[in-house]
Amino acid sequence: MKTKLTVAALLCVSGVARGQLPLLTQEPDNPDNEPLAVHPLPTERQLLWNETEFYAFFHYGMNTYTGREWGKGDEAESAFAPTAAPNPRQWLEACKAAGMKGGIAVVKHHDGFCLWPTATTRHSVENAGNACGRETNIPRDFAEAARDLDMKYGFYVSPWDRNSASYGEDNYVTEVFLKQCAELAEYGSDQFEMWFDGANGGNGYYGGRNTTVSVDESIYYDIPNLRDSVHKVCPDCVMWGQGGEARWIGNESGYAGETNWAMVDRGSTTNAQLNMGKEDGWAWQPGESDAKITDAGWFWHEGENVKSAERLFQMYLETVGRNATLILNCPPDKSGLLPEETVNALKELGTLLTDRLGEQRNLAPKASIDVSETRTAGASRTYKAKNMTDGQASTYWATNDSTTSATITLRWKHEQTLRYVLMQEYIRLGQRVKDFSIEISTDGSHWTRMAPDIAQTTIGYKRIVPLCGHTRDSYGEGYRAKYLRINIRDSRGCPLLSNIGVY
Repeated sequence: MKTKLTVAALLCVSGVARGQLPLLTQEPDNPDNEPLAVHPLPTERQLLWNETEFYAFFHYGMNTYTGREWGKGDEAESAFAPTAAPNPRQWLEACKAAGMKGGIAVVKHHDGFCLWPTATTRHSVENAGNACGRETNIPRDFAEAARDLDMKYGFYVSPWDRNSASYGEDNYVTEVFLKQCAELAEYGSDQFEMWFDGANGGNGYYGGRNTTVSVDESIYYDIPNLRDSVHKVCPDCVMWGQGGEARWIGNESGYAGETNWAMVDRGSTTNAQLNMGKEDGWAWQPGESDAKITDAGWFWHEGENVKSAERLFQMYLETVGRNATLILNCPPDKSGLLPEETVNALKELGTLLTDRLGEQRNLAPKASIDVSETRTAGASRTYKAKNMTDGQASTYWATNDSTTSATITLRWKHEQTLRYVLMQEYIRLGQRVKDFSIEISTDGSHWTRMAPDIAQTTIGYKRIVPLCGHTRDSYGEGYRAKYLRINIRDSRGCPLLSNIGVY
């Protein structure tokens, strides 16, 4: 508690009111009665990263022209010969139409070929096979287009380099890899993510050595120094993979665990922790799900097919809707453009997301909300139920400290057709909810539990529950109801919900 002297006490001390004891008043340490945090907690950059939710991956480079997925590093620089000037703006415009908020461009894959002029190697666009190639600078053009489109951007740079003669030696890290990262950081201090693939070491060209090189990735790349160096230039840049600020969700198929904690034991590579996190994990490391829009590889390949918008929508529900982010790979072709089929699928996906989960479809703000308990308000903050439907991420509903279960009931004047329930926790103070259920009713007396075949455990940054449960039809006919009830049955601390949406 903080103590201050009243006016009377000050007078006493100054001798004006001698012979009287000083009067003391107390200020509470927590005037807003905010709940205690449940650790671990996200950093500010991790919170900003989570808000990106859905963004694109663009695998483009030497492999686009050789037909490989993992180049060996022995490719002639002249093989990189775009048939037109690569156009990152076209990539980002197509993905923005799909509802994405940003994108990450591959600028160096395992073959070591750099898509920008670099002082670290001759294996770069400076020695490409035609004028279009030699004039290419993907980091520059990608960053400029993203800023102009008001989208977030970042770069994928492979730590593994199958071209470099010094890979595996100490001077590779200091003279090649760290310098490449520093060069990329100079393309903008507003990058939101730098992506470091987990592939490390193996056979390769290595400047003509044609051998196999193994490294201990936990120490070889000097990650603490790299992290500090990048953050000094790009304070909001989350370092994925080797950087340890976000984790791979454990598959490349577009789904996360229905139970999905943002916490893990740092360094764990078990499938369970990758896919589902760990309730008592000691590090905040939220999951990112990488998936492909095509049925072939990560890079463009002749004859590949694009997934349907309906399938992509299901992937969105099973990643973004399960407390993960979704990074969807959309590979440009040899012209440096996204193919028309990809552009069309992305546009259709954007239409589905707007029609099914757009704000104009949200029924929650039109409902009255009753809760079983509301936390006592503080001096300048309330915890009322309407905070969950006011559209403000900074407000939230909460119970009192000792309460770890509660009910939230939404009621409409007339029956509505319901298909999805969206919930978000106020994760600035930690991820909490670990068991909940959803029910609907037409009369407020008889209740039907929805989607019982889906694990209704964690919520986290965002959870979207399709009321139809596990079904190939991710939209369905919906369910008529006048009431919807969310039962929070257990939580690591008093539950805090910042948003509820019903669609």
